[in-house]
Amino acid sequence: MPPRKSITLTEAELRLMNILWQRGESAVQELVDALPAGQGLAYTSVLTTIRILEKKGYVQHRQVGRAFLYLPTVAEHEASRSEVRHVLQRFFGNSRERLLLTLIGDEEITAEELERLRQAIAKAPADPAEAAE
Repeated sequence: MPPRKSITLTEAELRLMNILWQRGESAVQELVDALPAGQGLAYTSVLTTIRILEKKGYVQHRQVGRAFLYLPTVAEHEASRSEVRHVLQRFFGNSRERLLLTLIGDEEITAEELERLRQAIAKAPADPAEAAE
């Protein structure tokens, strides 16, 4: 049985998505050129990765002359929410409480971050269904 296709982003895929979210529609060579120094990938590696992103539904292309231009079809905030939901399901049994308690218990969390979390919790509606209305 073949492995199940992952909908999450690899590091290389995320690097390209970050460029597309920042720049918008881009050709493969533009993506290669936009990669930060030290993170460069060969043209063929970028092309392979962008085709994988297209199969996953993160990008689409249009042809202009001989060139293919790629643009994101998933917004950055949607992708980040999807990744968080994946981690939530995979590691925390869909328990937001367990996830938050893990984050709060992290020794690296700052007092400022804790205060922003307190404020966000205080502002959150008691019934999330009410916020959706």
